[in-house]
Amino acid sequence: MSYQVLARKWRPKNFKEMAGQSHVLQTLVHALESGRLHHAYLFTGTRGVGKTTIARILAKCLNCEQGVTAVPCEQCDSCREIAEGRFIDLIEVDAASRTKVEDTRELLENVQYAPSRGRFKVYLIDEVHMLSTHSFNALLKTLEEPPSHVKFLLATTDPQKLPVTILSRCLQFNLKNFMPDKIVDYLHTVLIAEQISFEQPALWHLARAAHGSMRDALTLLDQAIAFGQGTVSDSSVQTLLGTPSQLVVFRILRGISTRNAADLLDCAAEIAEHNANYYQLLENLLSILHRTAIAQVLPRAVDNSNGDRTNILELASELSPEDIQLYYQIGLKAQQDFSLAPDLQMAFEMFLLRLLAFTPEGPVRIAAELSPSELKSRVNTPAASVPASAPVPDVVQHEEKKKRLISSERTPEDSSEVISEHSPEASSEHSLDTPSRFAPELSSEPLITPLPDLSSELPPDAPAPEQTGVPASEQINSSTWMEVVSKSGLSGISANLLSNCVLEVFTDDKIELLLDEKQSSLFNEQYMNDIREALSTYFSKELQVTVRVGVPATESPAAYRQRARQEHRQSAIDNFTNDATVLEIVQRFSATIKQDSLKLHSEDKP
Repeated sequence: MSYQVLARKWRPKNFKEMAGQSHVLQTLVHALESGRLHHAYLFTGTRGVGKTTIARILAKCLNCEQGVTAVPCEQCDSCREIAEGRFIDLIEVDAASRTKVEDTRELLENVQYAPSRGRFKVYLIDEVHMLSTHSFNALLKTLEEPPSHVKFLLATTDPQKLPVTILSRCLQFNLKNFMPDKIVDYLHTVLIAEQISFEQPALWHLARAAHGSMRDALTLLDQAIAFGQGTVSDSSVQTLLGTPSQLVVFRILRGISTRNAADLLDCAAEIAEHNANYYQLLENLLSILHRTAIAQVLPRAVDNSNGDRTNILELASELSPEDIQLYYQIGLKAQQDFSLAPDLQMAFEMFLLRLLAFTPEGPVRIAAELSPSELKSRVNTPAASVPASAPVPDVVQHEEKKKRLISSERTPEDSSEVISEHSPEASSEHSLDTPSRFAPELSSEPLITPLPDLSSELPPDAPAPEQTGVPASEQINSSTWMEVVSKSGLSGISANLLSNCVLEVFTDDKIELLLDEKQSSLFNEQYMNDIREALSTYFSKELQVTVRVGVPATESPAAYRQRARQEHRQSAIDNFTNDATVLEIVQRFSATIKQDSLKLHSEDKP
């Protein structure tokens, strides 16, 4: 006896054997039990979700010799003939091969005649959207008022192409794609019944590769059984589908969290050696990010079906929620870029480098920073043996950039522009709750250097800093505090933290600051040390700096800059809207001015 493929062998014979689609089955079962039967049914959905299968079961329910029932007997001649595809009163039509109007007219010539054996004459038209416009017109009248012994069962993967006149004459059922867990459960049942050994993670790979189609999943299962010589193992399915191990995906994400560029490129090379399916790999990575995000909100909601729950929970503790959302969005964009890239390996490597480039904190361990011996050992060392963090050697270009940044004397306004230009995190528009993702710090060390003489910027009665050493308490007010902040030499998050602080106490050896509680989410000891060192350097004396969180009664430097920008923008808008020419245009053309659309040439400079 010839082999019958699993997709045909395991096609459901009744509604109870159907996996999923309960919203459709419930309606049909109730209609059959109550006798409220429509004359035309339309089943829509993607390939392999059960459209034709449900139509055949419905035909069996209508023509079972035991009577119209939701549970056909499977024993009578009608049930067996329908199951075997040779029932004379079930006319199956492939609309893709019979698109002409002549074919439709020929089909409808026999509608008026009573069924030969069954209770109903059932017309099952598959891919009905392929019919021509004339064919639909020929079908309309019969479809609306068929003889009582005729039922029309229509199936299509593209209901958008059906005329509204056809849709209005049918009961419509939209079949949903199968979720991976439903597919895995069904494959598990099939393999147990077929007495084939398998590994559970392999079924998840097959379920995800099926993209919601149960028929595709069974076809892939057939292929996996043949490839694995009668067994379905995780490794063989990964090789068959070109899907790398889940461990490689976790290794990639950990390489991103530790900003280890060398290890990420090792992963990319390893994936290329196995001729991986990059689309499937990216889908797996996005799936892990999705499950990791869920684990951060509700850990118990993460299942262990893939055997990786521990890895997911560990990753959830290593990555911040903001990073996960950022990586997920970059991954979605990469899916679009894959179709445009000249080479998929190149596109995937650029995707990994993009994740590094937009990670907000920490130095990137790029190959150019490593010595030849270190680079060789890094390439030949498994990811597990690479330390999570390593000291970063001095980079000459970065040092030159720091010198250029502070090489010339600037006014407080100019200094605030330097922070805004070179470190978007320090700008007041970028809240500490949502730090900028587009200007990662080049080094974890703060930019601290002696600054130019500020005596010209102090009040007339204040002695110069170089003459008095540490200024007296009465010399530090809100105005001079802004100057201290702008000249502190800090950058990035440390500068942003300091700019959101209000000075409370200043003595010869102590500074007490009040940080706005709205900007305290990223405050930690590392940034506290940066601030303490920068202020001690600025005042040329070791200072004890403490920061407490609260609601400041006065305006912080960051709040001042933000208010000044808003006032500057509003002033410019007022000048524009009150301009004589603008007023004339508004009056003559009954125009309105959308203030939100106005753009200043330099909105960040009050």
